[in-house]
Amino acid sequence: MTDAAGFQCAGCGEWNETVIDRSGGERQAYVEDCQVCCKPNRLEIRWNGRTEEFMIRAELES
Repeated sequence: MTDAAGFQCAGCGEWNETVIDRSGGERQAYVEDCQVCCKPNRLEIRWNGRTEEFMIRAELES
């Protein structure tokens, strides 16, 4: 199952849309380019299956 989510680009501050795949586990990490400035953001996603909430942290890929 997937969920639409948003993250704020660590470079330009603009909000971006992304998709979270719950089947990927409670902790996920991947790189996604900002849809505005094209800078690569390393996203760290933490999924809590009990509360069905997730948190996304974005930082620029070095």
